Formats: sequence, C-alpha cells, structure tokens
Amino acid sequence: MASDAEHGRRRRCCAQDTPAPADVPKDSCGDSDGPRRGSLCDRHCAAINNVQGDLGDLGCHLHRPRVPPAMSTPSCYQQHSEEVCESCVVKTTLTAENAVEANKLSNNYKFGFKKWKSHVTARPWEDRSEIVKELYSDLNVIRGSGGSTLTCGNVLYLLLFGWWLSLLYVLMAAVMFITVIGAPYGQLCWDLAGYFLWPFGKVIQKVEVPKSHQACEAGMGESSALLGGPTPRRWRPQCWVGTGYWHRASTAVWLCLGYPVLALAHGLVCVTAWLLIVLIPVAKLSARATSRVLLLPPERVLIRRLRMTEVPLEGEVILCCYRAANPYYYKYAVDGINVFAVNLLPLVLVTLVLGYADSPNHLTGSAVKFTLALVSIMPLSYYIGMAIASISAQSNFAVGAVVNATFGSITELTFYITALIKGSREGNRCYAEVVKSALTGTLVGCVLFVPGLCMVIGGIRHQEQRFNSRSAGVSSALLFLSVGGVFAPTLFSKVYGKLVCGECHNVTQNPLGHYLCHNCHFDLMDNNGTLYYSHVQPLVYTVSILLPAAYLIGLFFTLKTHTHIYDIHISDCHMPGHHHSAVVHWSRWQALVILLLSTLCMSACADLATEHISPILTNSTISQYFIGVTVLAMVPELPEIVNGIQFALQNNLSLSIEIGNCIAVQVCMLQIPILVLFTIFYPTNFTLVFSDLHVYASMFSVVLMNYIFMDGKCDYFQGTVLVMVYFILLAVYFFAPSPSGC
Repeated sequence: MASDAEHGRRRRCCAQDTPAPADVPKDSCGDSDGPRRGSLCDRHCAAINNVQGDLGDLGCHLHRPRVPPAMSTPSCYQQHSEEVCESCVVKTTLTAENAVEANKLSNNYKFGFKKWKSHVTARPWEDRSEIVKELYSDLNVIRGSGGSTLTCGNVLYLLLFGWWLSLLYVLMAAVMFITVIGAPYGQLCWDLAGYFLWPFGKVIQKVEVPKSHQACEAGMGESSALLGGPTPRRWRPQCWVGTGYWHRASTAVWLCLGYPVLALAHGLVCVTAWLLIVLIPVAKLSARATSRVLLLPPERVLIRRLRMTEVPLEGEVILCCYRAANPYYYKYAVDGINVFAVNLLPLVLVTLVLGYADSPNHLTGSAVKFTLALVSIMPLSYYIGMAIASISAQSNFAVGAVVNATFGSITELTFYITALIKGSREGNRCYAEVVKSALTGTLVGCVLFVPGLCMVIGGIRHQEQRFNSRSAGVSSALLFLSVGGVFAPTLFSKVYGKLVCGECHNVTQNPLGHYLCHNCHFDLMDNNGTLYYSHVQPLVYTVSILLPAAYLIGLFFTLKTHTHIYDIHISDCHMPGHHHSAVVHWSRWQALVILLLSTLCMSACADLATEHISPILTNSTISQYFIGVTVLAMVPELPEIVNGIQFALQNNLSLSIEIGNCIAVQVCMLQIPILVLFTIFYPTNFTLVFSDLHVYASMFSVVLMNYIFMDGKCDYFQGTVLVMVYFILLAVYFFAPSPSGC
C-alpha cells in the first residue's frame, strides 16, 4: 500500500467530462483533471487497494446512483485511456439497504463501537440469494424438476425418524379401525404411514369439496364446527340424517385417542430436528403436519407422488418436501437472531434452574454446572452484542458511544467481579490470579488468535488481503500505550521490590556456593507495606485514571477531529430502482429490555461459574494459568470471533483486525481500571501486579502484531504465524506451575 505522504502528493484519479443530472450526486472519487482518465484508472485503484465486494475496505469506489440510459453520462469508469492514474484516495464505501443499516455499518468502522456483522433490520426479500430464499420458504412449493430424492440427508431422516414415525402411524391406524367409528381416521393414518416413511417427492393436498356434497350437507344442516369439512364420502354411501352423528363421534375419538399421541411424536421430531439445525426442513414438515394435516377431515387429505410430466395440481398444496437436510441452515435467523443463539437460549434456563435449585449437587456435580454456565455465556454475549448494535444503529452518536462504553465489556466484567467477590469472601488468592490470567488471555488471544484465524480463513478465499493501516495504527498506538500502562506497576515492583523465596538449598555444600531457591516472588509488603502503599498503590491509581482518559482521547481523535482516517461513505441506494424503509428486528426499547435481561442472566451464570470453579481449580492437574487464558478468556469472545471470520470471508479484513484490537484496548483501558476502582469500594485480593509470564507474553504479542500489520496487507501465511505463536504461548501456560496462592 502506498504511504501516507505518497497519497498526499498524488491527485485524485477519477474524471467526468460532462455534468451529471442534478439529482445525481458527484463522484466520491474527487474532481477530474482531464477528460480521459477512465476505467484504467479505476482498475489501478482497485489493484492497489484490493477492492472486492460491496464492503470493500480500501479503494476508489464510485458513488453514483443508477440513471436511465438516456440520462447516463460519460464518467471516470466509462472512459478508456492508456494513462495510469496518479492516486487513489483511501476510502471506505459502504452500501446499505436503509438508513438504520447504514448507521450500523458506519458504527462498525468507528473506534470504540462494537463490530457487528448480522443485520439489525429485515433485508428486502428481492435482495436475498436463491439459497437463502429456500431456507425461509414453506414446504408447499412444487418444483418442476426436483432431481433424485435419494440423498444422504433423506437417508438420515429415514434412520432417525422415518421408520418409527411410520410404525407409530400404522399402530394408530389399527387403533382407529378397532373403534369402528374412527375408521376414516384409521385410513388416513394408514396413508400417512407410507408418506412419513419417505415423504420426499410426494405431496399432501387439501381437496376441495364437490358442490353436490356441499348442497347435500347444507340441506341437512350438518357440518363440522371443529374441522370445517364435510363427512367422508367413502364412509357415507348416501346423504342421510344419521351421518352427522357418526362424523362428530369419529372426530371426538380421533381428538381423544389419535391426535394427542401423534402430536407428541411430531413435537419430539420437530424439537430434535430443529436442534440439529441442518434438519430444520424436517422440523417444518412435522410442525405443518401437526397444525394442518392432522386437523383436516380425512376426505379432504390427498397424498400423491409427483411425476416429472404431471400437470399442476388442483387445490391447496399443504406439504411438499424434497430434501430433509440443508447445510446452509447455519445462516437461518429468527427475528434477526441466528439459529445457534436461539437453540442455546433454553440452555440458559436449564443452567439457572439446575444451578440454583440443586445447590447441594445431588443431581449433577460442580464440573457439569461450571461447563453449563460457561456455555450459557455464549448466547447471552450474542444477545448483548445484538442489542448494543440495534440501539446504536437507531440512536445518535452520543447514545451509541455511551451504550458501547457501558455494556461493551459487561460480559467479561461480570465474571471478573463475581470471581473477585468470591475470592475475597473465602480469603482465597487463587481467584485473583485466575482473573489476571483471564485478562492476559483475552489480551493475547485478541491480539494473536482472533486476527490470525481471520487471516487464515480469509486468505483461503482471497490470495492477499489489504486493510486500512492508518486506522489500524490508531488502535496499535493505543494498545502500546495501554499495555505499557497496565504493566508499569509490575515493572516498578520488579525494580524496587524485595525478592523473597520460600525455600533454598545449597547445591555445592559450601556456604559461599550457589543456592537453588523455589517459590520466589517480590514482596511488596516489606516494612509494613511501605513500598506498596506509598509507591505501588498510588502508581496503580494514577494509571487507572490515565488509561480511561487516553481511551476518551482516542474516541475524540477518531470520531471527531480526524474522521478522515476512516473516510466512511454511505451509498444512498443499494440496488437500481429500490429504496426500502427500515424494518428493524428490535426497536430501541425492545433492545434495551433484552440488553438488561441478558445482563441479569449473565450475572447469574457468572455467579454459578465462579461458585463451581473452585473444585476444578483444586482437583485439576492442569495449571490454573492455562484454565484462565483459554477457557475463561476466550469463551465469552466466541461471538466476536465469528463476526471477525465473517468479515474476513467478505474480504473486509479491517474489521476483523479491529475486532481483536478494540477488545484488547478495552481490556487494558476500561476493564482493568474498572476492576481497580471496584477494589477501592469492595476490598479484594486483586492488585495490578502480574507475573513475569503475563508480562512477557503480552508485550511480545503486541510487538509481533504491530510488525505483521506494518505494511497494510497480509495473507494466510502471516495469519498462520500469529496462530502458531498463540499456540506456543498456550503450551507455555499449560506446562507452567500453578500461581502462588492456588
């Protein structure tokens, strides 16, 4: 990427030789310097800045709404020239469906705002791909050519559900035939047994009642108030008064004996298939069968096998399924919430009920409850992130900044504070060491693992990825400052503290020889704690004030005085001829309620996690360092990691890098000062003095990250280096002895 000075010397490249209509905005590329600097210039800009997709990070994008052919005028991308353009302006051009979505995309590039990939508004249906449209379509569409129905997913349905569901229908058919008056429903169950054994390529249709039957029933005044259908013709040879009694009796028998059992079976199939995600079509099939097919009169249900040359069917199609599995259902969302977060939400309820109702651990042990509490944090983190993004996108800048600063780190702070409170009550210093390990693990993981993994996955699809090195430089500078400030008390204690060892042995049997000492540490409480209370503690408070102040200065710098670093431009039309109003998934008040409820549940899960982590720390053979820097540090960040990977796959590596950098900066500049402030009002064992391993790992990670990101471009090899270094550090933590006090 060209340097900043080089950008300043060059002129903008795009040209326009005739004026555009009044309603067409000017090109965002800048003014022209000649009539013939056209497509070659744009291609050069794209080659330099690697512009790809609607969300290209850097490049000379044009902002020009489509106009009719008669109104179109020659512009910079319509000209042809052999000249090479002299410059390309670093620009981030975003394309959004509506104003709310544009505000969310703009917030993604702002320092201090949560980066969120999912939409906060409903996407226009015509903008969806055919794959996504198929995910949300009902199972009542007949295709012209469905292809072969013998697929792995269909066979999996047969093995998991088809055989026993079909057998249950056969048994229910026998029961209904035995009752005699339920014989029409017995025939229906027999037909459905063959359907649910292999429903693919078959159709269930609602048959219209012939007018002669309607007239006969109208003459007798006989109808079904529940089902709204006529009496079965095959069980009624002629129209006479007594048939109405048999119809009502068969319906009552069906609703008492047949329907509840089959509804329960289909409910089990629906829940199981939904949890498996790829089998969501089976869940739709069972839900539609329970709510529609089984509540229809038997003579209104027709089951047919489709053929390639068959003419369109008459009547309403209720069910028509071709595939039991679809691997793209990981994209499925319910009211804007990803299906994985929806499926994990009941786990939160199970965790809370099991954790607080079974306090003596009669049903499960501490390890199970700790695991459940930790896994429950993941969907809650997702809901908190979605709520923050929704509120920020629908509010002004000030409200968005306050919400992001207040709730952006609520997931981690909730766990850290509950752990420190429990350690203080028990007088156990191990909890404070675990919190320090988790803080260091979050810092190292977000600096090395998150961007490294995104670079590897994005590099598989894109040979080389580029990003805005200037915006990344702001985060890097703040990261250097924050790491230096956080570890300043530790370095101060190393210089002026007194080294104290637990035991020493003379290895040479000579009083003047070498001694081998164990469990050595720098004692800050020597001479009644004079060093700590007079020197280290004031330094800690000073750093805890300066770091948030530097964070606020960074916000003011990037969002107020130097916004040109990002140069965000929002296009006002996303498709030719389409302008959509925003239909938000969550309103501001709804998002606020969800945010508060998720935070409350997060606090409860964090309390359960800290309550049941003590046996794991005591009985585990793994170092407490390793548990802190891996499980406790990275599990709450999984939603952020997923967002980073999705951005990288769209060749938007700037946001992938900023996700890790912003989390690391918030750890040092917000989370640690808040913990220090908390210890003032609630004394705990937490002191801002880290072990040597934490200091060396953090500083080395920050230096390596800045070296990799120096040139503004990367590939999968550089990402592999970052990931490998992260795993090497994990190995060091794994084999490290447990910290003192544990």
